[in-house]
Amino acid sequence: KLSTMSLRLGYKKSSRSRSKRAGLHFPVGRIHQLLRKGLYTSRIGSFAPVYLAAVMGEYLTAEILELAGSMARDYGKILPRHVLLAVKNDTEVDRLLEGVTMEGVLPNINPAPLILNDAE
Repeated sequence: KLSTMSLRLGYKKSSRSRSKRAGLHFPVGRIHQLLRKGLYTSRIGSFAPVYLAAVMGEYLTAEILELAGSMARDYGKILPRHVLLAVKNDTEVDRLLEGVTMEGVLPNINPAPLILNDAE
């Protein structure tokens, strides 16, 4: 393996992020930076941000699936529309994901076309 060889011998260092190495979608490097910047402790281990990213990802996934499951109770399976409606109905999750674009039909109706039809 190249990762076990010495860097002094001219082998290149692996350029995979810690998120990719851990198999996570949450940014491990950013979480480590925020932990170091906060006044939690003077020393942060290298595995702490990986574990925290994994726990945060699992919690957020479980929360969204629970909300979407309650929206899709009568339908039988969870569709992207149910996920979108669940996120928009929960204020905390909506605030967390306000900059995220999700596919699907918007949960509200734009009033502009209704005004044009009434004027004709």
